Amino acid sequence: MVHKGILVLGVLAGAAAGVLLAPDSGKNTREKLKKEGKTVKDQFVSDFKEVKSDLHKTAISGKKVLKREAKDFASKASYKTEHVITFLEKQLAILKAKNKTLQQTS
Repeated sequence: MVHKGILVLGVLAGAAAGVLLAPDSGKNTREKLKKEGKTVKDQFVSDFKEVKSDLHKTAISGKKVLKREAKDFASKASYKTEHVITFLEKQLAILKAKNKTLQQTS
C-alpha cells in the first residue's frame, strides 16, 4: 500500500506542476486544479477503502488462524496431560505396592 501512496503523490505533484507551468489563463488553471484535486481525492478515498478492507480481511483471517492454533494447542496439551496422568498412575501403583509391603498385618 505504501507504493500506491507514493504513486498517488507523484501523480499529484506531476499534475500540479504541469498545470502550474502550462501557459493558460487563471480561470482555466483553477478549473484544472479543482478537477485534479477531485481526482486525487477520489483516488485517495478509493485507496483508503481498499486498505480498510484489506485490514479487515487480515484481522478476520488472523482471528481464524488464532482459533485454529488454540484448538490445536489444546488438543496437543490434552494428549500430553493424558501421558502425565498415566505416568503418575503407574508411579502411584508402584508406591502403593511398596507401601503394602511395609504394612504389618495384625
